[in-house]
Amino acid sequence: MEWGGRTLSVEIGKLALQANASCLVRYGDTVLLATATMSKQTRDGIDFFPLMVNFEEKLYAAGKIKGSRFIKREGRPSEEAILSGRLVDRAIRPLFNEAMRNDVQVILTALSFDGENDSQIPAMIAASLALAISPIPWNGPIAGARVGRVNGEWKLNPNIAERESGDTDIVVAGTPDKVIMVEAGCKEASEKEVIEGMKFGAENLSAALDFIKKIQSEVGQQKINWEENSDEREIKLKQTEKEVDEFIKSHVDDWIFDSPKKNRAERVNMVDKFSKEIEKILKEKETDETIVKIVLGRIKVYIEKYITERILKKNQRLDGRGIEDVRDLNIEVGLLPRTHGTGLFQRGDTQVLSVVTLGAPGDMQTLDTMEEDRIKRYMHHYNDTPATYGETGPLRGPGNRAIGHGALAERALFPVLPLEKDFPYAIRVVSEVLGSNGSSSMASTCGSTLALMDAGVPIKKPVAGIAMGLASDGKGDWKIITDLQDVEDGPGGMDFKIAGTRDGVTSIQMDTKTDGLIWEIVEKTFKQSKEARLKILDAMAKVISEPRKELSPYAPRIITININPDKIRDVIGPGGKMINKIIAETGVEIDIEDDGRVIVTSVDKVAMEKALNWIKELTHEVAAGEIYEGAVSRLEDFGAFVNILPGQDGLVHVSEIAWARTNKPSDVLKLGDKVKVQVKEIDNLGRINLSMKVLLPKPEGYVDEPRRDFGGGRGGRGDRKPFRGRS
Repeated sequence: MEWGGRTLSVEIGKLALQANASCLVRYGDTVLLATATMSKQTRDGIDFFPLMVNFEEKLYAAGKIKGSRFIKREGRPSEEAILSGRLVDRAIRPLFNEAMRNDVQVILTALSFDGENDSQIPAMIAASLALAISPIPWNGPIAGARVGRVNGEWKLNPNIAERESGDTDIVVAGTPDKVIMVEAGCKEASEKEVIEGMKFGAENLSAALDFIKKIQSEVGQQKINWEENSDEREIKLKQTEKEVDEFIKSHVDDWIFDSPKKNRAERVNMVDKFSKEIEKILKEKETDETIVKIVLGRIKVYIEKYITERILKKNQRLDGRGIEDVRDLNIEVGLLPRTHGTGLFQRGDTQVLSVVTLGAPGDMQTLDTMEEDRIKRYMHHYNDTPATYGETGPLRGPGNRAIGHGALAERALFPVLPLEKDFPYAIRVVSEVLGSNGSSSMASTCGSTLALMDAGVPIKKPVAGIAMGLASDGKGDWKIITDLQDVEDGPGGMDFKIAGTRDGVTSIQMDTKTDGLIWEIVEKTFKQSKEARLKILDAMAKVISEPRKELSPYAPRIITININPDKIRDVIGPGGKMINKIIAETGVEIDIEDDGRVIVTSVDKVAMEKALNWIKELTHEVAAGEIYEGAVSRLEDFGAFVNILPGQDGLVHVSEIAWARTNKPSDVLKLGDKVKVQVKEIDNLGRINLSMKVLLPKPEGYVDEPRRDFGGGRGGRGDRKPFRGRS
């Protein structure tokens, strides 16, 4: 079919035939293979639906070989691949029954990338199609589309060049009537504009959705009814859950809403109280240990049902807030003495310390992935530990969730960063999540803003973010709740994160635990979130309202000078000998661009000046009339060569040494003598002619003598190569 100005084609029954279902999806010349597989056996003792979505980025798809000299095989997924997998996961997950305990895996393998059509949209179409035609129980299909604004007009699935030049980039998944997943980056678009773009994308899902349904009707397999195959233990589990639900219901007023539970510890204690009592009751009934484990693992979910119900019926939240209230804020900057900038942002129990480090242009990250070859100037990294959640456990590297949260906050700040030409630093922000209880990614966004301003990074405007939740009963009754936290994110909920400035939205990420959001919910969420965002920005402004005028004394300084591009080789020197010498003797960092920009970075002012003077001397364009003091570097019968600048010598002809007659330069000069000279001329071959005598008083009655000719070429050098003004 034709979709968004390009051909979308699907091939089924040729590749990966051992999977429950597979399909090959091609959009332009970007090709994705999707496989969907479900395990035959259930996993015992788990309290979650085990879905895995993996995006496999293959460098051969873009005609590349891995850049490392020692490793050529693809290894750990790149951050871009992880984010693509998460994007698809968040779109398809809500349409599975969470009670399933069979492993389900969707693998998306990029086989071809054309450099124009990004892989995320065909991956989403492929995942939906593979699940739709498979026997795996799934309440789909859905479709996904990308929306950009090109020259003020909305465009479906813009190519990569159009995305980079546009001001809005939105991915929307679901159906025309209900939105399941949204991911967006904007350059301060208004809430109205973002909703308009989302609706445009959703409307254009119809064609792709009909296409998937048509294929499903032709080749789709019969869905497994996993509930029919429930064994005796699963039947007993459902009966036990009903009994547990009745017990919790009987204690809603005296255990859950007996008093406002403002901090996480109080809420955890409340859940623990239920867990201990329910465990005691189940063991007295000699309930199967596996069932006990599953039920105890879901106590919080059972409780969330009644917290949602209380919000819908009485507008009452567990911590006593109104449904549009933001939790108490604690904001500080400048906490750490030697870092370049710090910001502490705490909202309720969620606490994030963001730290800025400024570096030389050489510290920027080189991206070499299937889709990207570029230098990344601004980096945001999100870290958490088991202690973040009041738990224990091994410390490992960042997981997919941490990478996703870091990318969201990074995207939120990107539109307000200064241009590289105005602020040529590499910028790294690390958000250490010290406590998490509701939207640590949006707290990281706020913390990053504070830290950047504390560091003196001239961001255009402060950015803040807030997570919005949803209380709904699945029957049409719903309420939007501001500043979502732990027990409020239950069944029928959503996690709708929106970040931006006072003037517009910069970043969005939305997930839902429903079969999709109607447009009335979306519009109400944007309106309510803006009010909360402005409150947070006001609170941040009371602590720091604009970037500091001066950088931290511990941050490096960068000075950029422009030289003639033809002189770059003089700074670098043969085999890098000259530039390495400058770096070794001064300790600075030097980056040179092809256009002649030389960027010098140093924390030492004296070293910076020394390096700059050195470079200026190396690249200085000598002009007639300039005066230098240099050392005699070579003596010939016809004159003396004097080193006036690093790598640049000039000739003092024997007749230009003194007003009196000089027979040989060696009569009055020796190697290493420091002499003062003036540039007479630069000849048409670029050779520098110097004079010593013009700087001396002319004797009274002096008469010029005819210049002596020593024969052969310039100054009697015979067939020697012409002197070019540099050693």
